[in-house]
This record gives sequence, C-alpha cells and structure tokens, in this order.
Amino acid sequence: MSDRYEAVRVRITGRVQGVGFRIWTRDEALRLGLTGWVRNEAEGSVAVLVAGPDNVISAMIERLRRGPAGASVAGVETDTVRLEKMPTDFRIT
Repeated sequence: MSDRYEAVRVRITGRVQGVGFRIWTRDEALRLGLTGWVRNEAEGSVAVLVAGPDNVISAMIERLRRGPAGASVAGVETDTVRLEKMPTDFRIT
C-alpha cells in the first residue's frame, strides 16, 4: 500500500443531481478519511475534490463510478491537482 498523499478533482456526469449524490459523497469520503469538497455544477454534473492517500482516493473514485442508489453515473473524469494546502475536512459547497 502506498502512503503517498495527493489531491484529485473528479467530474461525475449522468443523473447525479437531485438523488442525494453530494450527501452520499461526503459520507463516503468521511468513512474513508478523505478531505475535500463536493458541489453541483450548473450544467448538471457533480464536481468533487478528494485529498488523502492515493490508494484511498482510488477506492473513492471506484465508489463514485457507482454512486448512491437512485443515481445513474454516465462518466467519471479525473485530474490530479497540486494544492498549496490540503483541506482539513470534507464539505458540501
């Protein structure tokens, strides 16, 4: 297992708004010990920033590919980002 920390921005498309995706994402991230944020985007996608150990981020991305009950995920795009300061909690914004 890797102990390397990173931050990844994720964009999830499909039926992902109005189905509890943000609350579910926050709860899953907190279960995994990740920090960051989740928000709805104007065009209908959900944007997520997750920060933590890279192996745990990989597990979170797999969960985001499935989403909560009621969601229908069509696509997941990821982009590793450099942060000057890692977030200290996980928020719905």
